[in-house]
Amino acid sequence: MVVFNSQIHVLTMVFCILEFGMCCYQLVYCLSNPRDSRRFWYLILLVLLLIYNITGGLFPDPNIDLSIHLQNIIAYGSGFLMASYFPFYFYKAFKLNSLKFHAQYGVLLFLLLPYIIFFVILYPIKGGLGFATSYGLLIPAIYSVVVFFALLKAIRLKIHTRKTSKFPYDRLDMVLVYAAVSPWVCMTAFSYFNTRQWIEVLVTNLGFIIITILFIAESIKETRLEDAKKVAKQRGKEKLFEHCCGTFNLSRREKEIALLLCKGMTYKEIAEALFISERTVDNHVQHIFIKAEVNKKMDLQQKLGFVHLI
Repeated sequence: MVVFNSQIHVLTMVFCILEFGMCCYQLVYCLSNPRDSRRFWYLILLVLLLIYNITGGLFPDPNIDLSIHLQNIIAYGSGFLMASYFPFYFYKAFKLNSLKFHAQYGVLLFLLLPYIIFFVILYPIKGGLGFATSYGLLIPAIYSVVVFFALLKAIRLKIHTRKTSKFPYDRLDMVLVYAAVSPWVCMTAFSYFNTRQWIEVLVTNLGFIIITILFIAESIKETRLEDAKKVAKQRGKEKLFEHCCGTFNLSRREKEIALLLCKGMTYKEIAEALFISERTVDNHVQHIFIKAEVNKKMDLQQKLGFVHLI
């Protein structure tokens, strides 16, 4: 079933709408959080997948005011571009350093170069798409298998190195990553055998869905890890403050008043918070200043290590 009197299958349109919505959301987030590089790489993946689905669904169509040759070049080009970015995405987003060669050089030599030679140059000259797909997809098909196993090896290595971390990968993570990678190796086979659009879209976008799940799960894990680091760091700072107070032999009440005073509270506010009189607060502050050998609040903050708590 197609939509809008075009070649786009209804399933392709559904995925395009979902991916466009995701693109808009991720773009807004990236603009508001430019330091989140993982989300930036994921946004590029979304855009390329959206282009791949649209061009693969629309072209070739004789009703479109473009030559069939150009339509095929664009359609196959979006597929090659998507396939070329896939290893780069895993290299950057999941920090799989062993994929560096494939991400930076391998895809250029064994994916994009064959596309340029057979589809951009020879296909318009020869005039037959069969020639371009027969020979232009041979090297990419072999290379896709090579990269597939390189990805699996890199993923296993990453999982092994994360075993000692606070939030290690588990077996479910490994299964999901393998499932996300698997559709990628099928892209050249789909192009070669001219698979039906809905089958190609379903398989390739299934990988996208799994990648999205992985992306969200990884983001949650990193957020939890950062929060844990912040908590540990804050506890260390609090211990420093406690240690400094102990160094100057401050009593429990004096520690409470010293902390509130360093936070910028007035004598009246401290008295109300601790249910004591302002005169009592003043007496405690005088004792604190004497013990810490200071006469200003700023100096007290330095002596008690409070500046590290801010």
